[in-house]
Amino acid sequence: MIVALTLVFGALGAVTRFVIDAAVKRRWPSPFPWATFGINVSGSFLLGVLAAAVLFHGQPAAWQTVVGTGFCGGYTTFSTASFETVRLVQQKARFRALSNALGSLLASVLACVAGLTLVWAL
Repeated sequence: MIVALTLVFGALGAVTRFVIDAAVKRRWPSPFPWATFGINVSGSFLLGVLAAAVLFHGQPAAWQTVVGTGFCGGYTTFSTASFETVRLVQQKARFRALSNALGSLLASVLACVAGLTLVWAL
């Protein structure tokens, strides 16, 4: 049952990413990949919230598999972030590329810590 739920949540995460990515790009076109950046940061925050719920509040460990691996795995997209960084380098937008690579990493880690801290404090 956990495998089936993980598959379903993974599909939901991927569809959610697709819808959000398209909406952000349509409303706020930009040479910087803000959609992917925001998706990865928000997914990292959700993963921090989830981990804290399991670690500190006794929620079932299966949540980590179903929501963490499934939804967050389908929702976040670090491979796309890497591709977009390489594309920025190819376009000679080196500052944007560096900002995307380092900013995405730093913001995602901080978002995860924020999610952990928020739920831990509850």
